[in-house]
Amino acid sequence: MMKTATALVLAVSLATGLAQAADAIPVVKMDQALHDRLPASIKQAGKMISVNNGSFPPYEIVEGPTSMSGASADLTEALAQLLGVKIEHATVSGLSGVLAGIKSGRYQLAIGPVGDYPDRQQQNDFIDYVQEFVVFAVQKGNPAKINGLQDTCGKRIAVMAAGSAEQVIRKQSQACTEAGKPGVTVQSFTDQPSSILAVRSKRSDAFFSSQAPLVYFVGQAHGQLELTGQGSKNGFGDIFQGTVVPKNSELGKVVLDGYKMLFANGTYAAIMKKWQLTGNMIKAPGINLAQGTAK
Repeated sequence: MMKTATALVLAVSLATGLAQAADAIPVVKMDQALHDRLPASIKQAGKMISVNNGSFPPYEIVEGPTSMSGASADLTEALAQLLGVKIEHATVSGLSGVLAGIKSGRYQLAIGPVGDYPDRQQQNDFIDYVQEFVVFAVQKGNPAKINGLQDTCGKRIAVMAAGSAEQVIRKQSQACTEAGKPGVTVQSFTDQPSSILAVRSKRSDAFFSSQAPLVYFVGQAHGQLELTGQGSKNGFGDIFQGTVVPKNSELGKVVLDGYKMLFANGTYAAIMKKWQLTGNMIKAPGINLAQGTAK
């Protein structure tokens, strides 16, 4: 299944690459003051490593061990130019691997975007740069009749392992059983393509995840899938996502100020428009914007 998922991502990324070729983002000039504020170890190495846990289109489309395209890849390149250092990519399995790698110092940051939640803020800081919504990708015609969280009792719901949607759907399953209804069969996957394939192959009734990548995948499904649950909270409040950095680190302050510059000079807006993510834009980046987002 993983080989099939990889093939899907490669095919999608090649097609997307051709379509987006004319939308190159302008080169950003290095800001010496920002560069000088970087931790000494990063300046000495001349690079940082941004870790991810697999493809998260249209933000992160992993094309190889150290290569990536997508909105986050464009943002990474712009930030690297602004800071005057290289930012390399590394892929690990699962969000827990991402957070553990940053905590241990093996990786300096995760450009993401990664969901910002108060419990995660205890160990990390989030430099938020987008807002997200959580919906369902279902088979065309919605045969399982899933139009919101309340319709998931007794259904097979795919989620990203260790993600916030998994926490919400497990809480919903408990609510189902307490109400005398069958619980949710929670199917946890380590990446988005595998989850989408489960729905397309009818092994899952729906994939419960972030709207931005689901819009992308549904658009690539040749009419086999559709979105439901849009316009509903689906167990969430306001959702912010961003770049993960070590708690109270100097690097976090530098990244925040870097993002502020990319917002101000139009680079952020250009990247979001290129990848059809204008509906996920926020007015200004911020640290740990989430305040009790999961209900």
